[in-house]
Amino acid sequence: MLSATEDLVLRHPTLDDVAALARFERENRAQFEQWITARGQYGYVETAVRNSILAAMQARERDQAYSWLVWQGECIAGRVNLTAVTRAYFNRAVLGYRIGQAFQGRGIATKAIGQVLEIAFDTLGLWRIEANVRAGNLASVRVLEHNGFKAYGQSRDSFHLAGRWFDLLHFECHSPRGPSLQRPGLRREKAGSFDPEGVGPVSPTANRV
Repeated sequence: MLSATEDLVLRHPTLDDVAALARFERENRAQFEQWITARGQYGYVETAVRNSILAAMQARERDQAYSWLVWQGECIAGRVNLTAVTRAYFNRAVLGYRIGQAFQGRGIATKAIGQVLEIAFDTLGLWRIEANVRAGNLASVRVLEHNGFKAYGQSRDSFHLAGRWFDLLHFECHSPRGPSLQRPGLRREKAGSFDPEGVGPVSPTANRV
């Protein structure tokens, strides 16, 4: 029998995923909007999802952002994003993710982020990955710490949602390869768990595309 995370596949979204991704977003809308600004009804229709995938494909081609859908079997279990890719001076990106409510508590976020970090460091050649978590979100803090992130600061009243201001905790993770500003030549992601075909901040802790 497969474990809860054994059959996970990460791949970039394509236009073939429009219907499945729109359904995933609608089914998890109430949960996600506890953590991110509501995007309005239009943000959940297939036309908007299609446009977001096209934008993500363009961002990937321009080395601006990278996104993956996390599939378990025939279902989208979540999403992981690397956004704000900055090569000059920093060679860094910002991590964001969200996991569907029905798939939480199974270790899926931990494994998916671990896979994306491997791609970020080994394939994309990034040096530093940042993540931001709303204070009090202990589950996301544990996911990050399990993947080697270390807290480096806290910003007070820096995130506004539903009429309230929240503190953000700031985390970072560095490549085991050491500091580098040099982007490697484009290399194919490893076969198997990674299927290279990929949609931009951890929410405080789930971020929109």
